[in-house]
Amino acid sequence: MIKANIIFLYVLALLIVSCNVNRPISPKNTSIEKSNTPAKRVEAQNNIPEKAKPLLAYVTKDITVGHYFKFMDSLANRYDSLVPYALSEHVLVHANPWIMDTLANTDYYRQMALDSFVYDQSKMIVLKAHDTLLIPNDTEGQGIIRDLEHTWIDVNIPEFKLRIYQDSLLLYIFPVRVGQHRKRYLAMGDRITDLRTKTGKGKIVRLERNPHFYNPVTGKRFYVTKRDDKKTTIMPIIPWIETEINGIRNGQMIHPTTNPETLGRAYSNGCIGVAESDAWIIYYHAPLNTPIQIRYDLTILDDKGEKRELEDIYK
Repeated sequence: MIKANIIFLYVLALLIVSCNVNRPISPKNTSIEKSNTPAKRVEAQNNIPEKAKPLLAYVTKDITVGHYFKFMDSLANRYDSLVPYALSEHVLVHANPWIMDTLANTDYYRQMALDSFVYDQSKMIVLKAHDTLLIPNDTEGQGIIRDLEHTWIDVNIPEFKLRIYQDSLLLYIFPVRVGQHRKRYLAMGDRITDLRTKTGKGKIVRLERNPHFYNPVTGKRFYVTKRDDKKTTIMPIIPWIETEINGIRNGQMIHPTTNPETLGRAYSNGCIGVAESDAWIIYYHAPLNTPIQIRYDLTILDDKGEKRELEDIYK
């Protein structure tokens, strides 16, 4: 009897020791781990295909208007091979729209409204050291390109308005000046020229990012301009856009005027003049081959949807 009790106690002791031993979990036992532990969640997330992340480009020094285009070209060239689409200056700016706003704010008259006289706009800083630029991923980059391919420009001469559309969606509307209703000798063309802005349909065929300025009447180059406030400044660096209308390149440009008092008037030698700030917005919505129509519609709908007759300025 005593022997039997001893054997029973010995077996019981073995069972107690066995139950308290920490056994390592073998690969076969991993199923007992909770599936919502941090380690498992991380592993699960890593197995889910992620959307391609955009790249970041860092500005290492201050960039002025005078060096802006060279910098943007170098940036596009550097990152073009790292993305599966054609990376351009236009794509970069649409991915970083604050750049457009910064450039628009170099407008002489905007600066004067801030009590800041700017004699040489080319020396204004538009990108600062340590600024960060987004290089869009495939989806975002292709989306920007598609949007630009569906963008077009509409100009109604007697209304003195330029509109930018994306398909049927109106994005912007800007005041313009247009060609005068007269003929005049222009030395640059060496002929008597009809100064009225030409109508028709066409496209953007050239972007001049650092234009030289010539008086079309005399053919002489000029470097400074007298502003509406009678102050003189160096001509600003703002892109010009050349149009081809009805298959003809007649030198009809969309470009900024340094005298916005002339907007809303038939004042130019045929070109379409816009405010300095607006010129930047138009430029970044008008890459090469952007469609454009220039019309002469006297009957329009006003803001209330009612018909209104415009003055026939070319009558």
